[in-house]
Amino acid sequence: MQDLESEAGSTFDTPRVHAPDIDVPEADWFNTDRPLTLKDLSGKLVILDFWSTCCVNCMHVLPGLKMVEAAYPEEVAVVGVHSPKFPAEQQPDMLRAAIARAGIEHPVVNDVNFELWRAYAVRGWPTLVLIGPDGYVLGQMSGEPDPERLLTVVSEFVERWDTQGVLRPSPLAGEPERDAGGTLRFPGKLKPVPGEAKRWAIADAGHHQVALLDDDGAVLARYGSGSPGFTDGPGERAAFRGPQGLIADARGIYVADTGNHAIRRIDLARGTVHTLAGTGERGMVVDEREPSLAASLASPWDLELAGGMLYIANAGTHQVLQLDIEGRELAPLAGNGGEELIDGPGTDAQLAQPSGLALDAATNRLYVADSEASAVRMIGLDSGEVATVVGEGLFVFGADNGPFELATLQHPLGVAVEAGEVLVADTFNHKVRVLDLAARRVRDLDDGFTCQDARCQPPFEPAGVWADGPDRILVSDTDNHRVLVYRPASRTYGTWAG
Repeated sequence: MQDLESEAGSTFDTPRVHAPDIDVPEADWFNTDRPLTLKDLSGKLVILDFWSTCCVNCMHVLPGLKMVEAAYPEEVAVVGVHSPKFPAEQQPDMLRAAIARAGIEHPVVNDVNFELWRAYAVRGWPTLVLIGPDGYVLGQMSGEPDPERLLTVVSEFVERWDTQGVLRPSPLAGEPERDAGGTLRFPGKLKPVPGEAKRWAIADAGHHQVALLDDDGAVLARYGSGSPGFTDGPGERAAFRGPQGLIADARGIYVADTGNHAIRRIDLARGTVHTLAGTGERGMVVDEREPSLAASLASPWDLELAGGMLYIANAGTHQVLQLDIEGRELAPLAGNGGEELIDGPGTDAQLAQPSGLALDAATNRLYVADSEASAVRMIGLDSGEVATVVGEGLFVFGADNGPFELATLQHPLGVAVEAGEVLVADTFNHKVRVLDLAARRVRDLDDGFTCQDARCQPPFEPAGVWADGPDRILVSDTDNHRVLVYRPASRTYGTWAG
């Protein structure tokens, strides 16, 4: 960022590099009516956003880009360059769903062969490259830029070029990808609500709400206005922003309010929402105990509950945190902020975007869907030790069954525990996997089940799973905007909600 801030006030005395064109042969484009070239964008400040759908840090860049686009809709052109880490991300349908899910409205090119990545010497996700109105590269920013600083840098460039008369403001043609969903829209985690009547809570992320369902999948109540925001109060006026995870006790639903970097609680008796942790701003690594309301989280993705302790998959800092609910104190449990697959004592270990949590109360072990490592990790709550159950590292992934040592996953987002097995929402493999802890083997849940829907379609990026006993497995079929129910005894499955 510093180089670009200096560049914004310079006279370009240093040698400059002409930007390689962005017209990748045969690449798929989205949110535009045709493939774009830099010639199409001449006279604008062009920002190339190198990202991947799996990358939570890439999602953190989007609010800053939206600020820039809102301030300079005709002077600045943002182009997303999707450089997929995982094989599944190469598929156009996966990218189309991700664009709609994230609300991205600027043009996106699917750089599946990393041609633009290499041409611009990009080394990691996320990276922004700025190109001037004359087609020359201004600089590069790796990591997550501060949104206000990014806007300041862009403003300095635009104001100077406006004075010089080199800008040619104009709107970009094209319609953004839209997917309105249905009763649900891109649902995240689904978990039971204890009580006399059997009820379920689901993070209806695309509607920015939490929905309460009966045991037949019908909606009983919704919390959140439906518009993204960060507001406490009565359920119909409170606001969430893309909540992904939750957990419930008999009196309330705890919500991982992902887009607000906060933990919220819904009081079921009063129907109100209040904030337990987080300020609404993206936070850095949590390395010591601190008051929860003053703490800043980073894309909390799921929750678990044991006694008075709430466990948080803080995906954006690659940590699992613990929140003392009564004491309102937040502390690290596992992960030191590094993104890697390293076992050991809790805060010496490293995780990689933990996105799902499930507690085995019988053994006091917390299982973690460690998405960027394509792994399932285990935290011993008695010992504090972190161990890997399945997974080998950030760039080892696949769909292989068999012994734990040989099995592979692909960006799993959800886990559940049932009778000596760990169920995994193996998101990028579009299926549920079963980890048999005694046999130390992995298998597919659905190895040929019969669909009972009138119109059948396979799961598409499932992000959550929960076991209601051994013969009823509920799965959040995220990109199909529904919940599936699997019945292993009859080897059948079908739509339960949505």
